[in-house]
Amino acid sequence: MNRESEKDQISRRKFVGKSLMGIAAIGAAGCSAGGGDGKKQAAAPESKPAAEAGMTVDELKKMVKIDSHIHLRGMKPEEEAPLLATLEEHNMRWFDICTRGMGRKFLYEQIDQADSMHRKYGNWFNWATSFSLENWGAADWQQSAIDTIDETIAMGAQGVKVWKEIGMVLKDPDGTYVMIDDERFDPILDHISSLGKTLVAHIGEPRNCWLPLEEMTVNNDRKYFEEFPKYHSYLHPEIPHYIKHIEAKDRVMDKHPDLRVVGCHLGTLEYSVDELAWRFEKYPNFAVDLAARVCHFQVQDRDKVRDFCIKYQDRILYGTDLGAGFTYMKTDIDGTIEKINTTYDKDYRYFATDEEMEVWEVNGAFRGLGLPRTVLEKMFYGNMLKWYPGVTA
Repeated sequence: MNRESEKDQISRRKFVGKSLMGIAAIGAAGCSAGGGDGKKQAAAPESKPAAEAGMTVDELKKMVKIDSHIHLRGMKPEEEAPLLATLEEHNMRWFDICTRGMGRKFLYEQIDQADSMHRKYGNWFNWATSFSLENWGAADWQQSAIDTIDETIAMGAQGVKVWKEIGMVLKDPDGTYVMIDDERFDPILDHISSLGKTLVAHIGEPRNCWLPLEEMTVNNDRKYFEEFPKYHSYLHPEIPHYIKHIEAKDRVMDKHPDLRVVGCHLGTLEYSVDELAWRFEKYPNFAVDLAARVCHFQVQDRDKVRDFCIKYQDRILYGTDLGAGFTYMKTDIDGTIEKINTTYDKDYRYFATDEEMEVWEVNGAFRGLGLPRTVLEKMFYGNMLKWYPGVTA
């Protein structure tokens, strides 16, 4: 696919802006009506239509929910019961995503953990698999990847993950970075599609990754790239630029229109609901999860983000990037539970209320979205069942 011309880019941005303004106009319709004398009249109390009614934080906490993006690895048997008790308190099921193809041992430790938790606790723990890239370039690597996918889906996996190592770490022998739209991935993507499974796509990094730490827009990006400088592309200009990863992922959806894709971390388009809206319009089989990117909503225009969530309520899955197991979280089970409670409590408040709030990831106060009940039910539960067929709760 050729890159868009400047004219095309301007056109699509005008289209998205007009679309979102149209949503806002609908919400504002009728608000200017008043008495014949021109004086402001007190509105008669009336109940909201069911489609617009909201939820309290307590109602959202009690509702059955699925966190669409978590990671398990290295859990001790004695940690399982307190973790499950915490999830039961939140009525939150977990979708465990196994990842990192360039570390086969690391990947299979996660697969074993995911399989074990699902067999023990049923639908409290569903999971997605991945495949090894350690044998990249070998004559049988594609068949080996397909065999792994088939084996783990037979075990119960409900999706297949590709990680940012594709495009940022994986190289051919000549030193060229391998991108996700490389034709050598096509048989694997076609196979995932033929199985009716979902591609869980973490391609590239936030746009902040290509900025110096002091210019990043949110504090969790700043913390992550300070802790993991090997992934901070600003320090590594040899890594393909941000836009190259976005273009490569777009080309995958162009080449594989029947492939269902959930873009992790707001599809790596976290900085702009306009960019996401344009792709939702173009790619009907594309959705995104919110994992570790809620704060990027919080630094954008609040009303615009709210309108976006309502318009595209069928395409957004709640997720956090939380995890459990000492080797992943680098904390004991008590610290893990504390982080789970803190994360969920602040997210309930942000999505369910319009209260002013503050979080460590963002500098300054902002207001919650106060989303309608129907939107919350889809975001926190229904969309997971739609985008990952086979998952039940």
